[in-house]
Amino acid sequence: MAVMIISLLIVLVMPIIAKVPLAYAMHQSSRYDNKHPRNQQNSLTGFGARALAAHKNCFEAIAYFAPAVVTVMSLGAIDDVAKLLAIAFVISRFIYLVMYWVNWDILRSAAWVIGFGCALALLVRLLLAMS
Repeated sequence: MAVMIISLLIVLVMPIIAKVPLAYAMHQSSRYDNKHPRNQQNSLTGFGARALAAHKNCFEAIAYFAPAVVTVMSLGAIDDVAKLLAIAFVISRFIYLVMYWVNWDILRSAAWVIGFGCALALLVRLLLAMS
């Protein structure tokens, strides 16, 4: 169960990790505008815009990974495959972030598909086991 909880914790903290390059880009663009950060973020281009998109996508990933992990845990369906899927999800999400920051769009999309597939597989395995 520890692997599942740690994976979930990492995914929940990932938006904060992704905020670091975003904050750097905001500071580089003029100065970090703490009074109107969203206006400043929306005016970013290049690396800054990609950092913002990566940051936002981290929140989106929580919406499909967390329910999958919680469902697996609540049904007591934690096995080695579930653990590997959770670990693969976390790794793919870190790769996704880096690929977004360096603007490697095809590898970024591949990392996203792998991560989404891992989260989906966690739930599909449960459905298959129930039938």
